[in-house]
Amino acid sequence: MARAHWAIPKTIMGSTQRTPCLAALAAYQLRFVSLFQQGGALSFPCDASGCVDMDALSERARANYLYARAMVGRDYARPTQSGSG
Repeated sequence: MARAHWAIPKTIMGSTQRTPCLAALAAYQLRFVSLFQQGGALSFPCDASGCVDMDALSERARANYLYARAMVGRDYARPTQSGSG
């Protein structure tokens, strides 16, 4: 499973298990605004922590997300998070 980042490992019944950040994906958006194209932006569903579930994205959306992350400071501004919980 690919995730943008992981939550702190939780201990459950004596074993340590990594849990992904997946709460309320539809309620929040991570938005990358273009530095050069007025009105241009890429938005992706995320949770309250800003985690994007890359497995839930289409192949094209995943490619756009990875591109936007790589081009922060060159083509896109730092992402902002919007939504409500």
